[in-house]
Amino acid sequence: MEWRHRNLIDIDCWEKEEILHLIDQARNMEDLLDRPIKKVPALRGKLIVNLFFEPSTRTRVSFELAEKMLSADVVNWSASGSSTAKGETLRDTAWTLESMGADAIVIRHGAVGAASYLQRKLKHASVFNAGDGAHAHPTQALLDIYTASKHFSSLEGMKIAIVGDIVHSRVARSDMIGFKKMGCDVVVSGPKTLMPPELEYYGVKYLSDPKEAVRGANMVYLLRIQRERQEEGLFPSLDEYFKLFGADEELIALAEKDALVMHPGPINRRVEIDSAVADGPQSVILEQVRSGVAVRMALLYLCLGGAR
Repeated sequence: MEWRHRNLIDIDCWEKEEILHLIDQARNMEDLLDRPIKKVPALRGKLIVNLFFEPSTRTRVSFELAEKMLSADVVNWSASGSSTAKGETLRDTAWTLESMGADAIVIRHGAVGAASYLQRKLKHASVFNAGDGAHAHPTQALLDIYTASKHFSSLEGMKIAIVGDIVHSRVARSDMIGFKKMGCDVVVSGPKTLMPPELEYYGVKYLSDPKEAVRGANMVYLLRIQRERQEEGLFPSLDEYFKLFGADEELIALAEKDALVMHPGPINRRVEIDSAVADGPQSVILEQVRSGVAVRMALLYLCLGGAR
């Protein structure tokens, strides 16, 4: 198919066929991870800047590995010690990087809409959203869909239960959109105080009882409590949260026998997930990490012209 995207701000404007095409490309890219020499020349000569204003381990390293495996030149930029500490605006920073020859900028920022703003201000460089505030994390949604697709022949009609802090989670928003596009039945659960008011917009169902949400699910997706983004008093305590909403073996037993246990990381053991579940046979958490490299390789390959 002809690829029409140069940027990735969120997947709300993507068609199901485009997601499936990227998944096919990711399968080819994942084969590269097992080769003795993990590199192809697809993006040789391209300059990619990783522009991270928030702490990150998995996403940042995953993007960097994907870029280097495609033979792109990579620059890692962080807010600490940069000109933004002296008052430089995001726009001027981006213009400076583009003037230096950047072909693409991967941005993570605490402000909602930062990636979209950057895309509007840049003339030539592609923009990839690695997370903007509590709005979107599109590559996480794509790698989650890719991970699930490796276990099920089709996601059409599958049930995914997303449990946890929905209102502060950019992963939840992108996953709700992405899995709905794939034809999944999406159910969310968690404290009412951690639910956004616009759940109806996403076409998902809210069940306050996590047992009912997880019952019969093909995928159980646990979310981290976003303590750095939330006010105090939204739930009594972490111990109380685990008792009511934490994923232990008893809760997971209510899902389908072959149900996948997923988590975007980093995990908080005995808060949203018990160690027996996180390290158990149904857990695909580490597989999600591996999938992230393949999916981001496929994304960069398609959007930056490697496919052409």
